[in-house]
Amino acid sequence: MESIEFYNGHQMPMLGFGTFELTDFEECKEAVKTAILSGYRHIDTAKRYNNEEAVGQGIKEALEESGLTRSDIFVTSKLWLTDFGREHVEQAYIQSLKRLNLDYLDLYLMHWPGTDEARMIDTWQGMEDLYKDTNVRNIGVCNFLPSQLEALLAQVSIKPVINQVEFHPEFTQKELNVYLKAQKVYLESWSSLARGALLRNNLIKQIAEKYGKSPAQIILRWVYQQGIVAIPRSANPTHIKENIDIFNFEIKDEDMQQISSLDKNERFGPNPADYEG
Repeated sequence: MESIEFYNGHQMPMLGFGTFELTDFEECKEAVKTAILSGYRHIDTAKRYNNEEAVGQGIKEALEESGLTRSDIFVTSKLWLTDFGREHVEQAYIQSLKRLNLDYLDLYLMHWPGTDEARMIDTWQGMEDLYKDTNVRNIGVCNFLPSQLEALLAQVSIKPVINQVEFHPEFTQKELNVYLKAQKVYLESWSSLARGALLRNNLIKQIAEKYGKSPAQIILRWVYQQGIVAIPRSANPTHIKENIDIFNFEIKDEDMQQISSLDKNERFGPNPADYEG
């Protein structure tokens, strides 16, 4: 699987497995295990998802069964708003590691910016401390607007490697995308399928039929061809395997443009400008 390379030289697989809303222990564990055994090498979770223990167990069982090692898997988790503040970051990270039963994370993210700019910056300084003093490989953010990133970058010494945000054909984040490229910070897409709504879109279905692929595969390939990381989530083994099978075809430019024309600049999720958790 192709990887992106961060400005610090570290790499990250471009397609990952998301675990949002997989809160049943057995279901989550089996989904993560199935994902790794199906070829995923990038697993995304968060304290807020209340499933880090199950994710960790799924990783453990998959490694034992496959013969892979920890270094073969890229694992992300996230700092929740209740742990904001420079003095709380390291302990929150350690607790996530314990729940995951891992020695380190490949990527640790601030889950939301919050609405208090000073606290946001103070918390990021704690993320910088973590990066300098512990074994976290990379640090980044989620759901940051360009204005919030501007405020952050004006006062810190280490910039995020990635910004994980809502991104799909109906919400393409054009302004943010341009800004991140200028800053050499990658965009990572959550809700690439618009919570399943786009799977029923007539245009997407027509293009899927044209290529002999599923609507989900078309959307994920559309994301991938833009150099954007996607982390689709499913508990269905068939869908888990289907979602990773996007590397044996290419969407033509005119079809890419048609999919992009679906943009309504409308979110499914909350606005980072006013979200407090």
